[in-house]
Amino acid sequence: MIDVKQTKEGDPLQFTVTVQEGTSETRHRVSMSKSTYEKLAQGKVSPDRCVQAAFEYLLEREPKESILRTFDITVISRYFPGFETEFSRYLKG
Repeated sequence: MIDVKQTKEGDPLQFTVTVQEGTSETRHRVSMSKSTYEKLAQGKVSPDRCVQAAFEYLLEREPKESILRTFDITVISRYFPGFETEFSRYLKG
């Protein structure tokens, strides 16, 4: 389960994300500029859903414990260069 809560309006937007699997969970603080949100989501989904989709992408590639505890969503592309090109299919889910 991926639970996303927006914690700050403005630019950048900030979120707290809790990832739970069974009795184990991790918590993450994620930031995302409005321009990155527009680039990734193109107004098709809410900022919360955009962050949730990013975590779905990450969890297909690494365990929740390997995901950084605090990061800006643009960092994902540094670790996974195909993130931006593959991301749109995660928005549909």
